[in-house]
Amino acid sequence: MPHPKFAFFLTLMLFNTTFLFASEEDINLTLEPIVVIKNNIWLTKTYSLKENDIQELILTSPLETLSLLPIDLQSRSLNSGIQSDFSLRGSNFQGVLLLMDGQRLNDPQTGHHNCDIPLTGLDIERIEVIPGAASSLLGPDTIGGAVNIISKKPDEKKCILELGGGQYDTTSILAGISNNNDNSGIRFSLERKESGGFRYDTDFKKITASFASFVAIPDGEFNLNLGYQEKEFGAYDFYTPGLGYPSREWTKTILLASGLKLDKNGFMIRPDFIWRRHYDKFVLDKTMQRSSYLAHHSTDMFTPKIYFQKETYFGNLGLGLEYGQERINSTSLGEHVRNHESIFFDAAKELNSFISLGASFRSDNFDSFNQIYTGSANLKFLCSLNSSFSLGLARNIRLPSFTELYYNDPTTIGNSSLSAEKSLNYQAGYDYKEKDFSAGIACFFRQEEDMIDWIKRTPLDTKWQAENITEDRVWGTEAYLNTKLNPYIYFDLAYAYINKDSDKEDCFYKYGQNYTQHLVNNTLKFKLPFGVQTISAVYKKKPNRRGWFLLDAYLSYDLNKKLHLFSRATNLFNVEYQEIEGIPQPGRWIEGGLRIEW
Repeated sequence: MPHPKFAFFLTLMLFNTTFLFASEEDINLTLEPIVVIKNNIWLTKTYSLKENDIQELILTSPLETLSLLPIDLQSRSLNSGIQSDFSLRGSNFQGVLLLMDGQRLNDPQTGHHNCDIPLTGLDIERIEVIPGAASSLLGPDTIGGAVNIISKKPDEKKCILELGGGQYDTTSILAGISNNNDNSGIRFSLERKESGGFRYDTDFKKITASFASFVAIPDGEFNLNLGYQEKEFGAYDFYTPGLGYPSREWTKTILLASGLKLDKNGFMIRPDFIWRRHYDKFVLDKTMQRSSYLAHHSTDMFTPKIYFQKETYFGNLGLGLEYGQERINSTSLGEHVRNHESIFFDAAKELNSFISLGASFRSDNFDSFNQIYTGSANLKFLCSLNSSFSLGLARNIRLPSFTELYYNDPTTIGNSSLSAEKSLNYQAGYDYKEKDFSAGIACFFRQEEDMIDWIKRTPLDTKWQAENITEDRVWGTEAYLNTKLNPYIYFDLAYAYINKDSDKEDCFYKYGQNYTQHLVNNTLKFKLPFGVQTISAVYKKKPNRRGWFLLDAYLSYDLNKKLHLFSRATNLFNVEYQEIEGIPQPGRWIEGGLRIEW
């Protein structure tokens, strides 16, 4: 748990700011929409899935719905939501920052646990994918970009019960209840899903419980989210692709996130606090015939932060202060603590009706690294009422994980001397939008240095060791098109091309060029009289590997306003493929169920 001094500091900060705003007379209790960052022109094009999109993909874990967007989702256990890695613009799985309502969630042990988030599909308003997001605005680990989960406000009175089942002895149950009045609301959600797995040692069991609440106060609101999640799953070759280890893993995640949003007369204050505890137990060989390796890990991450923004003659000016601590207690990594203190600034100004400028700067002081500075600058030009052109520049960083720093087993050893990864990002984009049609294209170039990989100097080396070994040049393009063909048919198309050129030493690399060079996402949605039919197609091609094409279909049938039938079929063509080499993915998988709302 966070240190009592920090808990006291946070409570004092929240109450002081509340009473500061509440001391004015003639207060209007009408709650107005609050935009946390009022002007975000310095962000790149943001792709998002809204609540309806997530709900229509019933039985799909919330984060795995991101397969519909231009992000490389590398799942180790598709259809389960057990474990997935993200890659944006050719980054490795550690180079994407995961956020919840703008608050950092990345696991300090390893990026493989970033998807352990105790939220159900009922708890999410939308999910944003932000390629090229700036570290100076969001913090470290944005080498490729960021994913931001926006939690749903409990602003309705509703009960939901969902029952599902399918192949491989898969069963699921999801229940939620929410209630609200004019000034407050609460929601409870509970989900359980389990399966025998599509092949040996791929069974899984997952339980998620969450609570959300809000209270309206003068000129703002207070939010509190709590979550708990347990996972148990067969991890056949999850971390040893191709070696045939029948592994087993157990994880637990506890999450507390709170925030106060205050906005009055053009002055905004937002204090936030997040705490995430994660337990991980891993057995390399559950039969104990080839290995008796067993590891226990426990991590804590907590971050109090406060952000101020003021509308001025010079534009919107923002100032943020942040303190963070990451802890680990592990049988294989030892006990370690990492602290940081950060200050960041941002500014946005509309010079005239056509030109807007944005800039940000951040200083991070880490007790285990040198002080690091990051920054970004952007320009946006309105070419017409429907089109715009943008330019951006950002310096981003990523800190080594505790695994990269301290891990030690018979085949792998960390490196406590690792330095932070660094990148310089350039991008240009054009966007066009009208009522039922939008399209755009972006080109980017990224210079990377001190990138981390696991290497062997010679074939005779017995261990892989983490090293700051490569300098990369990454370039590519992204394009999208969204249109409403008629009142009943919606069509979305996205394409991303990425190429990477590396200056590497003459040695052997464990991960190497594991990025997607060609990524095509295509979604066709039919709003039928009885429900919604969604067809999703994805094509992926990685360097020096054959590409693969996947087709999924989702169908809902509304018996009435309260009763709905649904079905899902993934990998309809039963394609054999591996997101991560050495880890086969399931073939055709069909599920269905019933949803009741009242």
